[in-house]
Amino acid sequence: MEYENIRKEFFSNISHELRTPINVILSAIQLIEVTNIPGKSQNKFVGKYLDTMKRNCYRLMRTFNNIIEVTKVDTDYYDINFQNIDIVDIVREVTEEVEEYIKDIEVKVIFNSKLKEKIIAADPEKIENIILNILSNAVKFTKSGGGGKIIVNVFEKEESIFISIEDTGIGIPEDKLDMIFEKFTQVNKSLTRNHEGSGMGLALVKSLVDKHNGRITVKSSLGVGSEFIIELPIRNISDEVAVEAINYNTYSNLYEKIKIEFSDIYGI
Repeated sequence: MEYENIRKEFFSNISHELRTPINVILSAIQLIEVTNIPGKSQNKFVGKYLDTMKRNCYRLMRTFNNIIEVTKVDTDYYDINFQNIDIVDIVREVTEEVEEYIKDIEVKVIFNSKLKEKIIAADPEKIENIILNILSNAVKFTKSGGGGKIIVNVFEKEESIFISIEDTGIGIPEDKLDMIFEKFTQVNKSLTRNHEGSGMGLALVKSLVDKHNGRITVKSSLGVGSEFIIELPIRNISDEVAVEAINYNTYSNLYEKIKIEFSDIYGI
């Protein structure tokens, strides 16, 4: 147990230390981009490598963020800031932003909900992270260029809200379904896999869903597609218990989160 605590503390510290210089490099890249203006001082060769550098900075940030978040969960040092929020609005906004971001790869992202609004107690930032992570996985493993489809559906059943994210991707082998929510687990560990990843994303998703007293399940058929289903309890909290409400649309930097979350999908 002592060794495990030391290991977690090491990963957390090293992630913080590495994230700082990556942020400095990313800021320098963005500054250079400002001077590489199309039609004036643009250098396409420089622009190409700036894009590569920026995408890989985002990939590193994604890995560091996941390590830090998983470490916080494992050490039970993780705050969930419950607010009474419109879960339908948040899921819709994330889905529509992702649809716009990936429009060039011709994978359809469709949002469905018979519910116009549903207020439940949840942490909007953590819900955003959950949906983004599952959508990025769906995009990774759904063939682009026609026919690829991802459907996000929000519905109410009994005392729960369900968020279903279904894709027409490559699917998950039946013998791997029980382990995909374990840390550092990847369905395809070969060196030739098309998309990189640390194998921590879905483990973090499950932890965040658990922190909301919910549950997440997956159904999949190889070569047909996968469906992730998140179940969250319908409950509200009093103003005394809720953290101070922050304007979701004002303070949520969703586009930056999408760039980081989708950074390991080549070509986007």
